[in-house]
Amino acid sequence: MKQSSQLALVNELLELAEGIAQRAGEMLSIRPENFDINEKSSARDFATHMDHASEKLIVAEILAARCDDGIIGEEGANRESKSGITWVIDPIDGTVNYFYNLPGWNISIAAKDSQGVLIGIVYAPTLNSLWHASRGGGAFLNGRPIHVSNARVLEDSLLATGFSYDVAERVRQGEQIAALIPRVRDIRRLGAAAVDLCHVASGSLDGYFETGLKEWDLAAGGLIAREAGALVSGRKGSPAGEAMVIAAGPALHALLTEEIG
Repeated sequence: MKQSSQLALVNELLELAEGIAQRAGEMLSIRPENFDINEKSSARDFATHMDHASEKLIVAEILAARCDDGIIGEEGANRESKSGITWVIDPIDGTVNYFYNLPGWNISIAAKDSQGVLIGIVYAPTLNSLWHASRGGGAFLNGRPIHVSNARVLEDSLLATGFSYDVAERVRQGEQIAALIPRVRDIRRLGAAAVDLCHVASGSLDGYFETGLKEWDLAAGGLIAREAGALVSGRKGSPAGEAMVIAAGPALHALLTEEIG
């Protein structure tokens, strides 16, 4: 009975998150002619009024369906959980892409319980891609099962990364990229962490690494990558987090951890 009730909860959360993500995506796809921008940590780190509108829509729909759940939102819509379920929301992952009308921006929605992330949805309207996963239930792209690539050497690996908002950190990252790029197939900078993680899950990228990710960047995409067979960690096998995220299949993950760690 306990197992069936857990499965029912997972299905409920997935269905709710998928519908909300798609409705947020529909709203965001109608681009405004002008943007209201508020700067966060620097001029490189900003939110638009559409980030706030998307988070407002997502939170309102979650709480209309599950009023006792908690919320962690990038734009500040935080509340404690009374149900044991907390939603982790990035209303526009890849805000710079969205602002410049570049593809790959997405809506990232995860729900976690006391054991960690339980379900994750990443919806990228410009890529016609909806990834989803549940803990122990596998990972899927547009309803089809996905799995990480079997890359085993750096020379055959296509990697992705992102860059910090902090200038000094960008200099250090540039040095790291300069040392790494002669040794790999190539490196991409796509501009949206959740989709980068999902591309690893789909096998479209062999590996991904980045510093500075927040919980809302990592929660849904990290689960999707893990459920597709990736290892997702920090440096030297530590937990993935703001200090470092490394995601790849097991063989390549070991090489990247040694190289980047």
